[in-house]
Amino acid sequence: MEFSLQRLRMLRELDRRGTVTAAAGALHYTASAVSQQLAQLERDVGAKLFERLGRRVQLTELGKLLTAHAEEILGAVERATLALEEAQESVTVRLTAGVWASVASGLLPRALTALAAEHPGIKVRTRELAPEETADAVRDGSLDFSFVIDYSDAPMPWDAGLERAVIAVERLHAAVPAGTVPAGSVSLLELAEHPWILASPKSHFGRAMRIACQRHGFEPKIDHEVEEQATAMAMVAAGLGVTLVSDLGLILRPPGVDTVALASPLMRTVSIAYRTTALRRPSMQLVIHAVRGAAAELGLATETTLP
Repeated sequence: MEFSLQRLRMLRELDRRGTVTAAAGALHYTASAVSQQLAQLERDVGAKLFERLGRRVQLTELGKLLTAHAEEILGAVERATLALEEAQESVTVRLTAGVWASVASGLLPRALTALAAEHPGIKVRTRELAPEETADAVRDGSLDFSFVIDYSDAPMPWDAGLERAVIAVERLHAAVPAGTVPAGSVSLLELAEHPWILASPKSHFGRAMRIACQRHGFEPKIDHEVEEQATAMAMVAAGLGVTLVSDLGLILRPPGVDTVALASPLMRTVSIAYRTTALRRPSMQLVIHAVRGAAAELGLATETTLP
């Protein structure tokens, strides 16, 4: 009997998530595609592996047995990949990375150009996800590594099964319509009466910014909820409100927006997250080195911890 690694991953995700829809979302497939592949896995095995209980799916005893072996098989594949990398004089590998907009536009092009020049055998593909989703995708194996964020006011909970390497420490700046704030710096409280443009509280960025405002003694009056810094700054340029933007986000700043330093600095740490089993992979260390080098060239601190 031959097993498809792809189908074993789907079975593992079904066990973890409890629904086909959730498993499909974690693996970036459609629910119908996952259903078809799981049905084919049952045909391959010749036995029922799961049963539906309302909206959820429960594995049968045989399904649980196969899932336990799937963990061992997929772990063995990862260990074999590591062994092959360590045995090669030059590294040849394809990696998939989770990114978000400001990293993809402000940091990654420089890093991947340098990586390609020095180590052409390492090919990095990217997938844009919300920052709060990327770590889960690494843990589940659908990404090899991802960029993650911690804010000084709202650090993210961390998965003990993942490692992280700090890449850059960014400052957050006030982004205001041109000429609105003539001073060289401004406190958050001084911006309290302005309309705000922020990401939704469901996002890590949106929550962290609300916490920062609350810590400075006010609730921001949010007129517009948008997720991307580029979109928020475009609305700032139109005079619709103020927002906060990171160092990497400044590359996306349109005309008509002033960026002003915050009197009480807000910081965020950008890291690369990867599975603990990938710690020894030469390709991972080379990627981290290239991205840190790109961050340093942009003038970003690469080792400072959050205040």
